[in-house]
Amino acid sequence: MKTLLRIDSSASGENATSRKLLNEFVANWLVKNPDGTVITRDVDANPLPHFTHDTLSALFSPEDQRTTEQKAIVASADELIAEVKQADVVAISAPIYNFSIPSTLKSYFDYIARAGETFKYTDQGPVGLLSNDAYVFTASGSFLEGTPYDHQMPYIKTFLSFLGMNLVDSFTAGGQAMGDLGQEAFDKTKASIAAL
Repeated sequence: MKTLLRIDSSASGENATSRKLLNEFVANWLVKNPDGTVITRDVDANPLPHFTHDTLSALFSPEDQRTTEQKAIVASADELIAEVKQADVVAISAPIYNFSIPSTLKSYFDYIARAGETFKYTDQGPVGLLSNDAYVFTASGSFLEGTPYDHQMPYIKTFLSFLGMNLVDSFTAGGQAMGDLGQEAFDKTKASIAAL
């Protein structure tokens, strides 16, 4: 039985274009994996605290010396890592905000990138310890994909690769603030997901 971890990050909630694209993917995935399990992590509805000195101190303090607050921080981070390790497939929906990803998604990435758990340091450089297949679903108000203004997908690709994940495919619906052009882009992208 396979497990899919879906991660949503748009502040637009159910109305988010990126979420609608991921909904299409999940529906198709469940048709192909009727006994599959979907774990949902919405980092907008349930945002993680930003990664701060307190977070780092908790993670690096010896277990028997952690305060109650530090134990809670580590437990939360451990839960996130356990989820991603459990998943066969990781699917991320993300709008492009100010040329990059939402800060809530960046916080999530900060929590799951942990040396010795999801990557390790070697003499040849860092090596990812995960092997999930990954899919990414993005949306933007204009058409930024592949332009110098797009710092979203290059960053996501780098991060997933750093952890050892295999980015199978990505889907982008641009022009979402541009009326008919945006609708056309959405319909085309949705159709390409359905054809997977």
